[in-house]
Amino acid sequence: MGLGGCIILIAVGAILTFATDWDMQGVDLDLVGVILMIVGLIGLTTFSSIARRRRMVVPPTTVVEDDRRREPPF
Repeated sequence: MGLGGCIILIAVGAILTFATDWDMQGVDLDLVGVILMIVGLIGLTTFSSIARRRRMVVPPTTVVEDDRRREPPF
């Protein structure tokens, strides 16, 4: 799940929790909305921690060339 999927989950969960007043038999839409927001937040923190690890800068290594095929100068 990418960043967009996490934001969509949070948005849909907020809409179900705060902006609807539907009554479905056997389903608590407020609870479903809260669960979707929590899953979206967990995905968002996981995505940001993985993205932070990808952005770590590795110091450049020194390349030493060893040309043993060259003959010594005369």
